[in-house]
Amino acid sequence: MTNSLYAEFHVIPGHEARVRDLVRQLSDDVRAEPGNITFEAFTLESDPCHYFVFEMYDDDAAFAAHLSQEHGRIFNAELTDLVVGGSSTLTWLTPA
Repeated sequence: MTNSLYAEFHVIPGHEARVRDLVRQLSDDVRAEPGNITFEAFTLESDPCHYFVFEMYDDDAAFAAHLSQEHGRIFNAELTDLVVGGSSTLTWLTPA
């Protein structure tokens, strides 16, 4: 069974360009991971500081491997000071 989730975060004003660059690089890195089905980042049309990242992985093992990647640790460490609350909120999804 696939693992699906979305991550949501809000960029602190003044950090929009850096977060956009970080998200673009992370997107490329995650899409190259074995077991990643999709990794798509979006912002709200009405608020480009509000991000939603939709992710799907083949299974628990693929998601566990994703969590162990260095590029994810680097992204999350830098994101801490750039977003409201210091991290993203994860929402796990189940197929309807």
